[in-house]
Amino acid sequence: MIRNYTKNDKEKVVELLRANTPAFFDPSEEEDYINYLETEVEDYFVYEENSNILGAGGINYFPEERTARISWDVVAPNVQGKGIGKQLVEHRIAQIRKNKGIDSIVVRTSQLTYKFYEKFGFELEKVEKDFWAKDLDLYLMSMKTSKAL
Repeated sequence: MIRNYTKNDKEKVVELLRANTPAFFDPSEEEDYINYLETEVEDYFVYEENSNILGAGGINYFPEERTARISWDVVAPNVQGKGIGKQLVEHRIAQIRKNKGIDSIVVRTSQLTYKFYEKFGFELEKVEKDFWAKDLDLYLMSMKTSKAL
Protein backbone atom coordinates (compact mmCIF):
# COMPACT_ATOMS: atom_id res chain seq x y z
CA MET A 1 0.00 0.00 0.00
CA ILE A 2 1.24 3.47 -0.83
CA ARG A 3 0.20 6.18 1.60
CA ASN A 4 1.22 9.68 2.60
CA TYR A 5 4.28 9.99 4.81
CA THR A 6 3.73 11.20 8.38
CA LYS A 7 6.25 12.52 10.91
CA ASN A 8 5.83 9.21 12.77
CA ASP A 9 7.48 7.46 9.79
CA LYS A 10 10.70 9.49 10.05
CA GLU A 11 12.76 6.98 12.05
CA LYS A 12 11.79 4.10 9.75
CA VAL A 13 12.56 5.92 6.50
CA VAL A 14 15.90 7.14 7.87
CA GLU A 15 16.65 3.48 8.67
CA LEU A 16 15.90 2.67 5.01
CA LEU A 17 18.43 5.28 3.91
CA ARG A 18 21.03 3.86 6.28
CA ALA A 19 20.37 0.35 4.90
CA ASN A 20 21.20 1.72 1.43
CA THR A 21 24.40 3.46 2.58
CA PRO A 22 27.05 3.22 1.16
CA ALA A 23 25.60 1.11 -1.69
CA PHE A 24 23.47 3.97 -3.10
CA PHE A 25 23.96 6.93 -0.76
CA ASP A 26 27.00 8.54 0.79
CA PRO A 27 27.00 8.76 4.61
CA SER A 28 27.12 12.56 4.28
CA GLU A 29 23.64 12.51 2.69
CA GLU A 30 21.86 11.36 5.86
CA GLU A 31 21.88 14.87 7.32
CA ASP A 32 20.41 16.23 4.05
CA TYR A 33 17.70 13.57 4.12
CA ILE A 34 16.74 14.37 7.71
CA ASN A 35 16.60 18.08 6.83
CA TYR A 36 14.41 17.23 3.82
CA LEU A 37 12.01 15.23 6.00
CA GLU A 38 11.84 17.99 8.61
CA THR A 39 11.62 21.08 6.41
CA GLU A 40 11.30 20.36 2.68
CA VAL A 41 8.63 17.67 2.29
CA GLU A 42 5.82 18.70 -0.05
CA ASP A 43 4.45 15.30 -1.10
CA TYR A 44 6.21 12.27 0.32
CA PHE A 45 4.90 8.73 0.20
CA VAL A 46 5.75 5.43 1.86
CA TYR A 47 5.17 1.92 0.61
CA GLU A 48 3.91 -0.13 3.51
CA GLU A 49 3.27 -3.86 3.72
CA ASN A 50 2.14 -5.64 6.90
CA SER A 51 2.90 -2.47 8.91
CA ASN A 52 6.49 -2.42 7.59
CA ILE A 53 7.73 0.53 5.56
CA LEU A 54 9.65 -0.95 2.64
CA GLY A 55 10.08 2.13 0.47
CA ALA A 56 9.60 5.88 0.24
CA GLY A 57 9.81 8.69 -2.28
CA GLY A 58 8.78 12.30 -2.69
CA ILE A 59 7.76 15.07 -5.03
CA ASN A 60 8.81 18.70 -4.88
CA TYR A 61 7.16 21.35 -7.02
CA PHE A 62 8.62 24.33 -8.84
CA PRO A 63 5.48 26.04 -10.23
CA GLU A 64 7.37 29.02 -11.64
CA GLU A 65 9.31 26.55 -13.81
CA ARG A 66 6.24 24.33 -14.40
CA THR A 67 8.35 21.45 -13.08
CA ALA A 68 8.08 18.76 -10.43
CA ARG A 69 11.03 16.80 -9.06
CA ILE A 70 10.92 13.21 -7.93
CA SER A 71 13.05 13.12 -4.80
CA TRP A 72 14.66 10.85 -2.23
CA ASP A 73 13.70 7.41 -3.50
CA VAL A 74 14.69 4.66 -1.12
CA VAL A 75 13.70 0.97 -1.01
CA ALA A 76 14.72 -1.66 1.54
CA PRO A 77 17.64 -3.66 0.11
CA ASN A 78 15.97 -7.03 0.74
CA VAL A 79 13.01 -6.14 -1.52
CA GLN A 80 14.78 -4.24 -4.30
CA GLY A 81 13.85 -5.60 -7.71
CA LYS A 82 10.38 -6.67 -6.57
CA GLY A 83 8.47 -3.71 -8.02
CA ILE A 84 8.22 -1.42 -4.98
CA GLY A 85 10.36 1.32 -6.50
CA LYS A 86 8.42 1.01 -9.75
CA GLN A 87 5.10 1.40 -7.93
CA LEU A 88 6.37 4.45 -6.04
CA VAL A 89 7.59 6.13 -9.25
CA GLU A 90 4.35 5.35 -11.11
CA HIS A 91 2.29 6.66 -8.18
CA ARG A 92 4.19 9.94 -8.14
CA ILE A 93 4.06 10.39 -11.91
CA ALA A 94 0.28 9.90 -11.72
CA GLN A 95 0.07 12.50 -8.93
CA ILE A 96 2.14 14.98 -10.92
CA ARG A 97 0.08 14.49 -14.08
CA LYS A 98 -3.04 15.62 -12.16
CA ASN A 99 -1.42 19.04 -11.74
CA LYS A 100 -2.12 20.93 -14.97
CA GLY A 101 0.46 23.56 -14.04
CA ILE A 102 3.33 21.09 -14.39
CA ASP A 103 4.83 20.35 -17.82
CA SER A 104 7.97 18.38 -16.93
CA ILE A 105 9.27 15.97 -14.32
CA VAL A 106 12.89 15.95 -13.20
CA VAL A 107 14.84 13.37 -11.27
CA ARG A 108 18.32 13.89 -9.87
CA THR A 109 19.95 10.51 -9.43
CA SER A 110 23.34 8.86 -9.80
CA GLN A 111 25.21 6.57 -12.15
CA LEU A 112 24.03 3.69 -9.96
CA THR A 113 20.30 4.12 -10.65
CA TYR A 114 19.75 6.23 -13.76
CA LYS A 115 18.95 3.14 -15.87
CA PHE A 116 15.97 2.47 -13.58
CA TYR A 117 14.49 5.88 -14.43
CA GLU A 118 15.11 5.42 -18.16
CA LYS A 119 12.49 2.64 -18.06
CA PHE A 120 9.86 5.28 -17.26
CA GLY A 121 10.88 7.56 -20.12
CA PHE A 122 13.27 9.89 -18.31
CA GLU A 123 16.06 11.13 -20.55
CA LEU A 124 19.54 12.07 -19.42
CA GLU A 125 20.23 15.83 -19.63
CA LYS A 126 23.58 16.17 -17.87
CA VAL A 127 26.15 14.45 -15.71
CA GLU A 128 28.14 16.20 -12.99
CA LYS A 129 31.06 14.26 -11.52
CA ASP A 130 31.33 13.84 -7.73
CA PHE A 131 28.13 15.86 -7.16
CA TRP A 132 26.65 13.89 -4.26
CA ALA A 133 30.03 12.77 -2.91
CA LYS A 134 33.34 11.45 -4.25
CA ASP A 135 32.59 8.88 -6.98
CA LEU A 136 28.84 9.55 -6.74
CA ASP A 137 27.84 11.57 -9.78
CA LEU A 138 24.71 13.57 -10.51
CA TYR A 139 22.64 12.26 -13.41
CA LEU A 140 20.00 14.88 -14.15
CA MET A 141 17.08 13.40 -16.06
CA SER A 142 13.73 14.72 -17.21
CA MET A 143 10.60 14.04 -19.20
CA LYS A 144 7.52 15.93 -20.31
CA THR A 145 4.37 15.08 -18.37
CA SER A 146 2.62 14.48 -21.69
CA LYS A 147 4.96 11.52 -22.24
CA ALA A 148 4.74 10.15 -18.70
CA LEU A 149 3.11 6.74 -18.42
